[in-house]
Amino acid sequence: MNKRVVLLMASAASFASSVAAEEESVKELEPVLITAPVHKLAEEMARPFNALKGDELSRKVGNTLGETLNQELGVTSSSFGAGVGQPVIRGQSGPRVRVMQDSLGIQDVSTLSPDHANAVEPILAERIEVLRGPQALLYGSGAIGGLVNVIDNRIPDRLPEKVVTGAAEQRYNTVSDETTSVLRLDAGQGIFALHLDGFYRDRNNVEIPGFAIDEQAEAASHGEEGHGEAIANTKGYIANTDARARGGTVGFSFIGDPGFFGFSVNRLENDYGIPPGAHNHGHEHGDEEAEGQDRIRVDMEQSRYDFKSELYDPAPFVETLKMRLGYTDYRHVERENGATGTVFSNEAVEGRIELVHKNVGSWHGVVGVQVQDSEFSAVGEEAVVPKSDISSYGFFAVEDMHWRNVLFELGLRVEDQTITPDSLKSVSHTPVSASGSAVWNVRDDAAVTFAVTRSQRAPQVQELFSNGFHAATRSFELGNPALSEETSYNLDLGFRYNPGWVSAEVNLFHNWVNDYIFQRSPGTVFNRETEEFETVCSEEDACIPVLESTQLDATFKGFEASLKFPVFDQAFGKLDLTLFSDYVRGRFDHGGDVPRMPPLRYGFQLDYGFEKLTAFARLMNAEAQNNPGENETKTDGYLLFNVGAEYRLAVADYAELMVFIRGKNLLNETIRNSTSYLRNIAPEPGRAGEFGIRVNF
Repeated sequence: MNKRVVLLMASAASFASSVAAEEESVKELEPVLITAPVHKLAEEMARPFNALKGDELSRKVGNTLGETLNQELGVTSSSFGAGVGQPVIRGQSGPRVRVMQDSLGIQDVSTLSPDHANAVEPILAERIEVLRGPQALLYGSGAIGGLVNVIDNRIPDRLPEKVVTGAAEQRYNTVSDETTSVLRLDAGQGIFALHLDGFYRDRNNVEIPGFAIDEQAEAASHGEEGHGEAIANTKGYIANTDARARGGTVGFSFIGDPGFFGFSVNRLENDYGIPPGAHNHGHEHGDEEAEGQDRIRVDMEQSRYDFKSELYDPAPFVETLKMRLGYTDYRHVERENGATGTVFSNEAVEGRIELVHKNVGSWHGVVGVQVQDSEFSAVGEEAVVPKSDISSYGFFAVEDMHWRNVLFELGLRVEDQTITPDSLKSVSHTPVSASGSAVWNVRDDAAVTFAVTRSQRAPQVQELFSNGFHAATRSFELGNPALSEETSYNLDLGFRYNPGWVSAEVNLFHNWVNDYIFQRSPGTVFNRETEEFETVCSEEDACIPVLESTQLDATFKGFEASLKFPVFDQAFGKLDLTLFSDYVRGRFDHGGDVPRMPPLRYGFQLDYGFEKLTAFARLMNAEAQNNPGENETKTDGYLLFNVGAEYRLAVADYAELMVFIRGKNLLNETIRNSTSYLRNIAPEPGRAGEFGIRVNF
């Protein structure tokens, strides 16, 4: 049998610990697997994910996770003003995209409402992964689009190369007078390693071209020719989008030949505003914010405590035993004109144990268990979801086998979830998910992959038990305790060609989803004065539309493609050209479009490098979204033009200085995001210049 050398990122659980079993040490784990006799290209395709790290992550990092990933193939952002940006993967978002911090859930309430931000700070990340296929079953079920795993070094798993290393960065963005300061330190000696990080961000209102509110489209979304009351519109900026955020981490580990264990404490605070019109319509026209206009702020804070450990060769049949445990205390307050409105909180404990076993015949992989228990509550005028205890446990296994030039991978996950709301009957679901993939090396530089996944998702607490006015969606929301599991069947076909001088990738997918859960309008309204449901509103300006959770079969299909090749490679520098495109279409089987789908996107990027200088120019065209879904409005297409340059120079034997400048939306396009609930109220930021300096030591 050929000897196998496995190099995999520490968080990719099924093979991460194989590195420890090898005699040859490595300083940094890469997000690829190298195995003989199957070719490297096949191993890369066996884990179909995007991985942002290093300079690329620094170039693309934004204030939110969605903004950071927005340029990745198949990934867009669902914004709710500048303070919120949730990732959308292949048209899926919310509970269908699980967001994790170093392989554990972030345990915020972002899936409950589109105006809730993810409690994760991308600027502190070392790497951000988008996972799909069998590997996704290691961390959760029901993620039709995929999972986002934010990897950091809060708990060091290896000693730094020097006694003390770190980085300090300062950046400024003109579109909102935003300043961001970041500091990270890693130290270690002997068996002890220490990690410290912190950041502070402050910004003013976001600048935009033109008016914030598209009054005609907003009126059309309500089936009106005009509004019954004046709109507090602004020109050139979006009111109440200033924000302040800060956070920091202290972590340490004890590292030795048998393995390591460590702890970390993290604190995150984020105070951001919701654009006017998201919760109400205000009172006056004009460029100045009206005195009578409601000012909605979200004051979020989270404390998180983590334990992480790995043991190498703890038993004859075990390569690595991995343990993770996290406790999260999350809370955010929605304030209206300074007064406390609704208080959301979530106190959660999550843990997982993974056992990476040695070869059993031709099979190698990981088995494990994951447990989660949380107490969610919402108190105040927007408490549309009852206080609930939510518990779940899951068992999972992912195995792979090599046969000639083919790599096979199989995954299975079984979960049990129970939600017990106050004064209501508890509801339990048992989703079962399975996935299989095969990667065939047609030749040394070309590979084909095929994956089949059956994924089930249990309904979330807001889908089951909502009952009340929800200002974020401007509707009266009704849950349905009788909802069943959502089941999707996904087919993925991919091709990758990489002879060295050029690289090409094409992914095709087709997903059938049975009992797809969504909010549908039954054609009735809720009268807030009489507190009655009505077919036709009996009192002007007192009625809001009703949205109820329901289930229908749906189909999603699309593609992602990229082609990169050199334009020239001469003494005066190297220039590469990348062509890219992605697309997804979602339709209900009974007819009609799934709402808030991203449009067709395509474009090109030029990357230039010469000695210590690197630069890029990226032009992307997004087509108009003319299939917005029932009771939704269409969005226009746009051109997004971004540029950037970085220059590095050594300032000492132990330090390097990088100066960077970037231009975003240089054409100053009015971009209304089709995936956003606020497409008619809060467009994306206008023309922006970003400047920064970073020191690595």
